[in-house]
Amino acid sequence: MAFSLALSSNCFSSTNIRREDFVLPRSRLLPNSWLSSLSSRSFSFPTRSTVYKPRILTGGSLKCSLPSRPDYVPNRISDPNYVRIFDTTLRDGEQSPGATMTSNEKLVVARHLSRLGVDIIEAGFPASSPDDLDAVRSIAIEVGNHPIGDDGHIPVICGLARCNKRDIDAAWEAVRHAKKPRVHTFIATSEIHMKHKLRKTREEVVSIARDMVAYAKSLGCRDIEFSPEDAGRSDREFLYHLLAEVIKAGATTLNIPDTVGYTLPSEFGQLIADIKANTPGIENVIISTHCQNDLGLATANTLAGAYAGARQLEVTVNGIGERAGNASLEEASGYHGTIQVVIAMKCRQELLGGLYTGINTKHIVMASKMVAEYTGLHLQPHKAIVGANAFAHESGIHQDGMLKHKGTYEIISPEDIGLARANESGIVLGKLSSHQNKLNVWEAVNKHLHSLTDIIFPKRLTLDLHSGRHALRCRLLEFGYDIDGKELDDVFKRFKEVAEKKKRISDEDLEALISDEIFQPPVIWSLEELQATCGTLGLSTATVKLIASDGEERIACSIGTGPVDAAYKAIDSIVEVCCVAPTVPAVLKEYALNAVTEGIDAIATTRVVISGDGSHTSTHALTGQAMHRTFSGSGAAMDVVVSSVRAYISALNKMLGFVSAMKASKETPKNISSSVE
Repeated sequence: MAFSLALSSNCFSSTNIRREDFVLPRSRLLPNSWLSSLSSRSFSFPTRSTVYKPRILTGGSLKCSLPSRPDYVPNRISDPNYVRIFDTTLRDGEQSPGATMTSNEKLVVARHLSRLGVDIIEAGFPASSPDDLDAVRSIAIEVGNHPIGDDGHIPVICGLARCNKRDIDAAWEAVRHAKKPRVHTFIATSEIHMKHKLRKTREEVVSIARDMVAYAKSLGCRDIEFSPEDAGRSDREFLYHLLAEVIKAGATTLNIPDTVGYTLPSEFGQLIADIKANTPGIENVIISTHCQNDLGLATANTLAGAYAGARQLEVTVNGIGERAGNASLEEASGYHGTIQVVIAMKCRQELLGGLYTGINTKHIVMASKMVAEYTGLHLQPHKAIVGANAFAHESGIHQDGMLKHKGTYEIISPEDIGLARANESGIVLGKLSSHQNKLNVWEAVNKHLHSLTDIIFPKRLTLDLHSGRHALRCRLLEFGYDIDGKELDDVFKRFKEVAEKKKRISDEDLEALISDEIFQPPVIWSLEELQATCGTLGLSTATVKLIASDGEERIACSIGTGPVDAAYKAIDSIVEVCCVAPTVPAVLKEYALNAVTEGIDAIATTRVVISGDGSHTSTHALTGQAMHRTFSGSGAAMDVVVSSVRAYISALNKMLGFVSAMKASKETPKNISSSVE
């Protein structure tokens, strides 16, 4: 179901809406030069049938309901203003170093992407490893056949493949179980890639691309996406010719990637416009964009591509991905910067010709949290849309404006993306609230809120030792966590343990606790008891009791350079990592410890990254090189050693689960062709 677009109050008259009201001089439409080179093209605005009378909301803002999502046809969109969102968090996003997710975590993320309203989910690169093939197949079977949200939407499930038969066989085997399967194949087209990486001529590249698209079609796939890798640096005439050939061979979507994030928005927009104007048969396919963020322009380039005629945008949650990442879903929606892409389209619809997507923005925050926790790649506070400071206001001048009217300093409402904040105006009293500014805020408070305590201590439930299960669940619902049953019991137990030591539980404390409970891999080993000693008078020692998934208890004691080192060595001896890697135990690659809040009684959160013996690898989609698997884990506790142990066990569970899945895959025969073109 399409989301609602917030429009400025001067976009329409309050009574009559006419199409001619939208006709503005091009200088008004494009006040900046970022798309000025597109002036040779004409762009149409929405027809009368796609413009709706706005309804007045509180504060004078307007909201306009858009048509529902068009029926899915691979190579055609019935509404020219609808833009498909192609999420590649599970494929390109997982290529971020240390971002490995388990098959179960990928399935959970895929379910939420479906609930979010993503049109196409690129679930992985099936040829990279048996585990990835199994993960994509599981997503195709479950998410690709059953609606998750209330609107009945079922996303397309896509698998990536290089232009060879083995990859395409693996991709088709993985996605063919979905109701709407897609194979996405690619080959490099820039001179530098063809000469130094492929070592092939232009004619050979065209032949391979054409033949492999035709091969995918011969398998029974009717939804085929083709990408000319490094299109941003490819020769235009060669690109037009190659794209025309793959269209004739059966491609339904042409994805134009700025693989190395090299182009500027004006260049990338012009590239899309030129492809649309000069490629024979282009009217029979959907044009897509895929923009990397090497120069920080992924979201801008993605929007430029949409403005120029692209009707599919490839993005990732939180913008994660290779090197500097991708366009962010939240910015464009905005994803790959996906979130940013979607929100940018939502805020600036009048400049983008009425473009809209099917994203339900209220699920954005939860998608962001889920991906951050599962990958271990946490966001910087100033991250657009979903960062911790995105809706916080510390400057006294800004605070005064926010108290008078939220539209003075917020172009979107945090509630629109599923965010609940401690007070209505996002006020943060701090160093930038000077004496005069505080007087301004105080005056505004007296006028609008009557008491400064409404800012400092907003009228919400205060959670402490005496709070019950229902109060905790209500607060968690405000954060977007709808949990009950055993999950709620586990969180409530941890909440009580912390409440016995802290007088008041902050929202940040709750976030840390719930992340430590629900965003964890399947339990193979769990911590039961831990005792550690350390200091300057002797060796550090740790005694650890773990419980296996079958209920067996194991105890070990070890010494180390410190309490954390000693505890980790004790854990290694219990879980017998040597059974996984006969000569090399788990190797700690990264360790980070942070306090959730200020104060000596703050909860500590720990993130670790470990690796095994290096025998478990997957194939990189772009380079073809073997990548050694790493596994991240997170933990939270008021004791820093306990927090560290929880994180280490989380990472070990993830690694042991992966090894178990790999063994199961090897024992199950796969009907995949081994031929390579």
